[in-house]
Amino acid sequence: MNIIRTDKSGNPTEIIKVPVTYGPKDKMLARVLEDPDISRQTAVPTLPMISFEMGQIRYDGTRKLNTVGKIAIKKDANTFKYQYNPVPYNFEFKVYIYVKNTEDGTKIIEQILPFFTPDWTTTVKLIPEVEEVKDIPIILNDVKYEDTYDKDFKQRRAIIWTLDLTLKGYLYGPVKTSGVIKFINTTFYIPNGVPDGQLQNAVGNTSPSERITIQPGLTVNGTPTSNISLTIPYSEIEASDDYGFIDTIVPNEDII
Repeated sequence: MNIIRTDKSGNPTEIIKVPVTYGPKDKMLARVLEDPDISRQTAVPTLPMISFEMGQIRYDGTRKLNTVGKIAIKKDANTFKYQYNPVPYNFEFKVYIYVKNTEDGTKIIEQILPFFTPDWTTTVKLIPEVEEVKDIPIILNDVKYEDTYDKDFKQRRAIIWTLDLTLKGYLYGPVKTSGVIKFINTTFYIPNGVPDGQLQNAVGNTSPSERITIQPGLTVNGTPTSNISLTIPYSEIEASDDYGFIDTIVPNEDII
């Protein structure tokens, strides 16, 4: 961020690049106001200057996603990388703008505020391993103005603008790997004649009602199929193949 200073005719006389650093307001302000030789080259940057710090982190239940939901991406022919849905948190930030005169402060503020209405949204690749990309809104909650010039004329002056920001972010768990599921086998049990309140007695004592299997289907010519008699073995079908799905229902009397 730059500040352009001009003469009375509006011609540019100086271009100042405003440094940005991490640090709380009190410590940064003390370094600026109490250093007797602030103008030396090895000192902290002279004003104008910007610093920021992170504040509280709060859970945001209004943005909660399904806990067991996953983000998945192909790793190789038969392996996927996956990660469970993130947990939404709000991250509080404060940005401090230090200037020696009002004009410098307004020139910085007018380069920031137009982007917030009151939020500014940026697209971020949060987890490169699974190519997780999200739109992250940053909300401008408040803008405060403070002038510390309350002593004699020898006291160094610092005007401070404070921006309160909230970042609508997420926290993620670890990235894991898993093989591709190619065969699903589910057996249904339907207990009959069980008195009310005694359903637990039917567990383990009820015969299976039916079994349903689901598997990919692909002919030797590479054509998707739902006919189990035409497909190649599901173990030979890769996740990247264009396959169909074969649903097979096995009745009670055919279950071994």
